[in-house]
Amino acid sequence: MPHAAAAALSRRRMVARAQLAASALCFGLMAILARKLTLPGMGFTAGHLAVMRFVVGALLSLVAFGLIPGLYRPSNYRLLVTRGLSGGAVVVLYFYALAHIPAGEAGILYNVFPVIATGMSLVLFKERPTFHLWLAILAASLGVALVLSQGHLGLGFGRGQLAALAAAVFAATSANAIRAVRHTDNAATIFFFFCVAGLPVVLPFALTPWPGGHGPWSLAILMSLLAYGGQILMSQAYGTLAVSEAAIWLQLLPIVQYLLAMPLLGERATLPGLAGVLITVAGVAYGTVLGQRRKLVAAC
Repeated sequence: MPHAAAAALSRRRMVARAQLAASALCFGLMAILARKLTLPGMGFTAGHLAVMRFVVGALLSLVAFGLIPGLYRPSNYRLLVTRGLSGGAVVVLYFYALAHIPAGEAGILYNVFPVIATGMSLVLFKERPTFHLWLAILAASLGVALVLSQGHLGLGFGRGQLAALAAAVFAATSANAIRAVRHTDNAATIFFFFCVAGLPVVLPFALTPWPGGHGPWSLAILMSLLAYGGQILMSQAYGTLAVSEAAIWLQLLPIVQYLLAMPLLGERATLPGLAGVLITVAGVAYGTVLGQRRKLVAAC
């Protein structure tokens, strides 16, 4: 039986890793669309996009609850609301950063959140990442830095940069809140509270006139759908993976964003950028294979 339990846990981990990889794809596409929608001529602001994301997400959640009886099962209301409030701050701050600084610069600053989340998990959950896992996080982070911190980005420090860093802190808080609440609540319920509790946070930033036109609105709805998929997949994965292991997989997000920006935004690849992609993927693979504490797996 211990071998069967270990095999089942191993399968759940593989599924969770695939969910985080798919989540990175969804969030990468979402960030590119958000960047396009906040460019001059499109008419959307960071506040508009944040409200769109929460309203579409809440409506989709209500449809899912109606179609699947018992799917809506809230239990830990305090953590659900905490996750929603911190998530609302993340959304509006990150969209604000994307509207004011290049997507690559926003990505590298925001992407420190998995490392912050891992540090928080040491205190909150008494998680003790292995040496291999710390090394994997470092390697993946260095790969991301190589991809995004290239000379043409011209990293500086202003409102956009400060917003991206603040979003990272709130995202780390959200990651640990998700990890904690997944013990009592399912991913669909967590996401619904994310939308409902987050909406009042972002609504004051969307009071300016909204744009018109079918094209921009279609892209905004698509962006919201991608955000829905990414958030559900990430919440589901946190039910299986520790915060520290999820951290290395979340490093795929800016890599996906970098690769997608070439065909979708016309950005060009560079040799340092491609090298960073390889280093990040190698770091993720290394942490996946060697990062687990084997005795804990066997005990489950």
